[in-house]
Amino acid sequence: MKIVIINYGAGNIQSIKFAIKRLGYEAILSHDIVEIQFADKVIFPGVGEASSAMSKLRASGLDKLIPNLKQPVLGICLGMQLMCHSSEEGDTKGLGIFDVDVIKFTNEVKVPQIGWNQITNLKSELFKNIEDKEHIYLVHSFYAPLCKETIAESEYGIKYSAALAKNNFYGTQFHPEKSSDIGERILENFLKNI
Repeated sequence: MKIVIINYGAGNIQSIKFAIKRLGYEAILSHDIVEIQFADKVIFPGVGEASSAMSKLRASGLDKLIPNLKQPVLGICLGMQLMCHSSEEGDTKGLGIFDVDVIKFTNEVKVPQIGWNQITNLKSELFKNIEDKEHIYLVHSFYAPLCKETIAESEYGIKYSAALAKNNFYGTQFHPEKSSDIGERILENFLKNI
């Protein structure tokens, strides 16, 4: 199986690569359009600020490629947010895969949310053999509200989408590569069951 992690200069890619290696798979880091097109599975990571990350995607043509991929694609953290319609962060137009707008947490909670939180209301093969209320690791100031594409929820002052899915596209607000055994099981589900 050919697994490609999109390397566009805005991702925590080494920890994802190591997590996949621990599962017994090899992943390639690439920004090459042809290599990404012909992958069996694509992982779209992201750490940082939305508007500068989208600028990097546009500069490399990946903004046109990613929404048209036909194989399973997993967006992680900012990667998931960029797959949404837009983000309040930097007033950014996203890739429009998920029909939801990313917004900032209110001042009623400490921002960013950093640390462990529970996921509930799990609705996808991505969460096969994962119990409700398992803990996952998050670092974020912006979130996708609950919507028809929500496949897992979390709560931080308000309930929000911890994961999204539409057709062959999946996204997690949390970092599976930093979420211990549960995160590795979610990554393995993406590689084996999606």
